[in-house]
Amino acid sequence: MTAPVTVPTPEQIEQATDTLAQLVDYLRTEPPTADVLPLLTPLLDEDDGIPMLLSDVLRAAARAVATHAEPYSSDVNSVVTTLREAATEIMQWHSLHWEVRRLARATATTPEATP
Repeated sequence: MTAPVTVPTPEQIEQATDTLAQLVDYLRTEPPTADVLPLLTPLLDEDDGIPMLLSDVLRAAARAVATHAEPYSSDVNSVVTTLREAATEIMQWHSLHWEVRRLARATATTPEATP
């Protein structure tokens, strides 16, 4: 038996994007690498990070629109195509998790330079 799907509210999605905006503001303060890495790790996780989730969201949205949009016009088809193309492009960003791992290894053995 499949568990029921919880429908997120627009407010919950807004809260998630607000959290990302807070992260941007914090990173613009140029914190030490040791403080940045724990934030990047879940953000860029190879399975559950933003690139994979956003790619899945866009692909699922394209599928839902393609299935239910009435009438299915050339404009709707264009949006569906664009969502699918964006999903493919964003999924390619999943390799960033390897860069975060490499940064963690590089900074674990090298003291951070002091300005």
